[in-house]
Amino acid sequence: MNDLAAFAALLAPEGQTLLAALRDYDPARELAVASRLRRDHPAELVSAALGQARLRQRAVAKFGAEDAYRMYFTPNGVEQSTRAAVGSHRAARLGELGVRSVADLCSGIGGDALALARAGISVLAVDRDPLTAEVARANAAALGLTELIEVRCADVTEIDTSPYDAVFVDPARRGGRGRIFDPEAYSPPLSWAVEAARKAPRAALKIAPGIPHETVPDEAEAEWISDGGDVKEAVLWFGTEPGARRATLLPSGASLTGRGLPDPAVRPVGRYLYEPDGAVIRAHLVAEVAEELDGGLIDETIAYVTADTLTPTPYASAYEITDVLPFHLKRLKALLREREVGTLTVKKRGSAVEPEEIRRRVRPKGPNAATVLLTRVAGAPTMLIGHPAGAAARP
Repeated sequence: MNDLAAFAALLAPEGQTLLAALRDYDPARELAVASRLRRDHPAELVSAALGQARLRQRAVAKFGAEDAYRMYFTPNGVEQSTRAAVGSHRAARLGELGVRSVADLCSGIGGDALALARAGISVLAVDRDPLTAEVARANAAALGLTELIEVRCADVTEIDTSPYDAVFVDPARRGGRGRIFDPEAYSPPLSWAVEAARKAPRAALKIAPGIPHETVPDEAEAEWISDGGDVKEAVLWFGTEPGARRATLLPSGASLTGRGLPDPAVRPVGRYLYEPDGAVIRAHLVAEVAEELDGGLIDETIAYVTADTLTPTPYASAYEITDVLPFHLKRLKALLREREVGTLTVKKRGSAVEPEEIRRRVRPKGPNAATVLLTRVAGAPTMLIGHPAGAAARP
């Protein structure tokens, strides 16, 4: 049974019965489960159902349980698909721009197409892999969105996008050897995607968040997006604000746009230390946050902002600093023992020392908690000791 036939079997009644039975199965007991199911079902169908059940469990983190257990996936599809919260943010923005139809090129299993359709936007979802296209079609049906999503198995370079209000391109950034870092090695290459974007009234290109700023086209807006504090992706927008740099934080939706500020001045460590969100750092907007906080940098190469006052901000996590000490492991161990610190959070930026090594060496013990930030202050290896300042925590 080839992949397409195996997937078609999963959509048939017997396959659906198996998938329903495997919804909450324990992967640790897979051998026993497989042996039991093969008494009543074909072995190939059982294998396909178990594989799909595993993928659904992995997909819960991106799509939520309600959708993930109704959807279908491929291994690459789970790995490369857009997190639902990010897809919803992008679809909402396209809707606000007046977009009512999108050519979704390199649509994969349809994660973005689903988000666009749920925003009321009609979608042409294109992928050149026959199995992936079938999975996208099944997902549109499973979520009741077939009226808004047309799935086409084709080479994206042959698609006429002129009938659509916008183009969305999500080039494949993984190959047989893992993640691809060169944008011209994407499939299709970033240069092709940029040209496709230039031909459309509006466009959004999903790219890796590590893209160098100097490679962003002059006419594009670049947006870096984090979800729950983790940077998930960057998007090049065409037809919006040329040259703009933006950081958007989900789930709050807080969005910071660059104003071209110079780098903040370096100053001594104050009472509070702010750790900007990763999207802010990737977007090179630390200066905008520092201005908001009336703060400065602790080191010209480190993205930590320090200030004397506590200012609530969605763009950074705040810590109240109690000690600023030169890096010295024995001194840290003695101080933590003296303060009876048993719950120790270790963070680092600009330090070669690994947090796991610190925890192993100091062996914290006691009823109290503390945070140690390993970094550099004015070029010198430093330990900053404190605790989260709750009033300024990210909402």
